Amino acid sequence: MPDSAKFPPTLAPSSSIEHSERQFEALLAVSETIAQQHDLKALFHELSERLHSVISFDFLALVLHDAERNTMRLHILETREPYDKEPGKDFPVENHPAGWVWQNQRPFVTLDTEKDARYPEFMQRLTEVGVHSFAIVPLTTAQHRLGAISIGRYVPQGLSDAEIDFFQRVARQVAVAVDNALNLEVAQAYQRQLAHERDRLQVLLDINNLLVSTRETTAVFKGIVSSLKPVLRHDYTSLALLDESSGLLKIHALDLPGGNKLPKTEFTVSVKDSPSGQCFTSGQVLILRGAELDRFNLEVIRYLRKEGVQVLCCVPLSTNGRTFGTINLASRDPLAFTAPDVELLQQVAAQVAIALENALAFKEIDALKDKLAVEKLYLEEEIRSELNFEEIIGDSPSLRRTLSQVELAAPAGTTVLILGETGTGKELIARAIHNLSPRRERTFVKVNCAAIPAGLLESELFGHERGAFTGALTQKIGRFEFADKGTLFLDEVGDLPLELQPKLLRVLQEQEFERLGSNRTLRVDVRVVAATNGDLASLVDEKKFRSDLYYRLNVFPLVIPPLRDRPEDVPLLVRYFVQKISRRQNKTVEYVPSDVMDALVNYSWPGNVRELENLIERAVLLSPGKELQVPISELKAARTDSLRPAFPATSGALATPRAPASSALNEGSLGTLEETQRQHILRVLRQTQWRISGPRGAAKLLGIKRTTLQARMRKLAIKRPI
Repeated sequence: MPDSAKFPPTLAPSSSIEHSERQFEALLAVSETIAQQHDLKALFHELSERLHSVISFDFLALVLHDAERNTMRLHILETREPYDKEPGKDFPVENHPAGWVWQNQRPFVTLDTEKDARYPEFMQRLTEVGVHSFAIVPLTTAQHRLGAISIGRYVPQGLSDAEIDFFQRVARQVAVAVDNALNLEVAQAYQRQLAHERDRLQVLLDINNLLVSTRETTAVFKGIVSSLKPVLRHDYTSLALLDESSGLLKIHALDLPGGNKLPKTEFTVSVKDSPSGQCFTSGQVLILRGAELDRFNLEVIRYLRKEGVQVLCCVPLSTNGRTFGTINLASRDPLAFTAPDVELLQQVAAQVAIALENALAFKEIDALKDKLAVEKLYLEEEIRSELNFEEIIGDSPSLRRTLSQVELAAPAGTTVLILGETGTGKELIARAIHNLSPRRERTFVKVNCAAIPAGLLESELFGHERGAFTGALTQKIGRFEFADKGTLFLDEVGDLPLELQPKLLRVLQEQEFERLGSNRTLRVDVRVVAATNGDLASLVDEKKFRSDLYYRLNVFPLVIPPLRDRPEDVPLLVRYFVQKISRRQNKTVEYVPSDVMDALVNYSWPGNVRELENLIERAVLLSPGKELQVPISELKAARTDSLRPAFPATSGALATPRAPASSALNEGSLGTLEETQRQHILRVLRQTQWRISGPRGAAKLLGIKRTTLQARMRKLAIKRPI
């Protein structure tokens, strides 16, 4: 049995305080590690080093649940002695104690593996490698059951209740880091995929530019070769065009292996007895591998085989139902020309075909270039915003019901109408629907119907042709086209102008529309998710919203509960925002006084989560130390007189119960009545997006006249930000 593990003697009562301090320091160190490390392997290695100062163990293991296979997978194993079980091994949930922990969310502890009759095969494996005692605890966040984390010892010294309790507190912190790391890995993989797609889109864009800038055949095809080389490895490129006078295919050799040249770079082949001819006749992509090439008695084929070519791919050049040639690529790699490669080549061939057919193609190519340029920028924006999806915080029954409805609606593809007050997180729910749907690999496009002037909204949604109206100097691609095969999120759909509603209804029913200034019908495959903070049914009664559009949008209504209806989520949100904003502002706020938390829980939050986040951001900015200082006098809910222990601001942090600090309740620190009034008006103006008058304006919410509000804004020097 290994003797590398060195254990401290049993702690005397006089040293328990010192041991608790070491545990507290270890938890802080774990928090620092979590904040600094995003790589799971590096995180666990450093975690192992830091925990050895507090608790003795010989191995530390991470076991995660694989939802697709319903297995427990060993991901990381930190050991003092060599261990032959490599990370990546799967275990059935029901045959492994980590699976039991994941299912039951309770610790699993074994003090002697030789005597424990549970999971005999597993216990035997541990006994064989010298493990005497071990503990497995759940690895769980507020949103996910991730798996389990375990520690073990080679020597016959069992794990005490205090050690297991400490290990569980560590696990709660580690769970957040593991969840973040897993989400980051998914996001980075998606980002790499999008980068790969952007590279391919860039090829199409480069070829578009090339075709627009020149009509000289040799220059065009050399440009195609140079554009394809970086993303599609190949050794030979040629173009075959039909010579209508002779009925033969004329081959233009563009690029040969090793920079060599054929005796002649232009020659003819029979349509019947050549790979290009077979592709031309069928109008389908033709791929020939190995010996399949040898049955063609052609000089160019013999030359390519001599140079080591293993695969030939021929793609037809077709447009408007007419095929007039092929583009041909060959490679020494026998696995070349995968399905994505062929898809890219078909896109390239389509562009080349249009360019070669007639000069009118240049207009269409220019339009495609603009679309690809804008789509590239849009995809880059999506990469930056994609990481916001996991910011749905809460565990209340009402929110869980909403999220269960999201899981039900997302895969179905039906139109969803999200109903909820301002600031409840309607866009986050819309993104969740998209990310849980089969369209997750496609684009998520958002449009705020209230933020775009009515005169521009039709062009924004459906696009326009050049010259469609004064100022339309170029063609514009609408949001529906960008969202093809993806999801379009229509926020504040109740503000959609009445004259635009029939066109939206047509897209929802028929999936077709025309750009402004065009009579050409475009078809798209778009899933629409709409949202509103108003009462669409009332707008229908008032003849301000079409009833048929309302019924078409209201296929699957999904209500987001306001924050006042889920007060149990407020502490979770407060801790999350304090941690997030403190990190962003380089602050050290660590706990929230209990009276402050009571006030936050009891406040009605008319601005919902957005108002809470804005308040916490201001409070963190104004807090000089580790205690969150909130201007409680601005909250309408009554304070409670009872004192409870302070809520820890960060998951797993240790906070000593304390009375509220005088600085947190000092009315003098909150500013004058005039400043309080100014801040309240600003908050309402931000909530209404600086709309002053009308049924949803700030004056209506404040209960005063529009002129009175404008006068107070002038007095308090309140101006709309530019």
